[in-house]
Amino acid sequence: MSFLRALVCILCPPLAVLDKGCGSVLITLILTCVGWIPGVIAAIIFCKK
Repeated sequence: MSFLRALVCILCPPLAVLDKGCGSVLITLILTCVGWIPGVIAAIIFCKK
């Protein structure tokens, strides 16, 4: 994962996982709405795969 991708994961998690598919975007969006930290964690996990 590049530095720019990690930065996008932290600043706007749903945008970071757009290329991973609709399911990952939806999960990350829901977790970001619940709390910012869970959204960031989910985005980092999806981007590492």
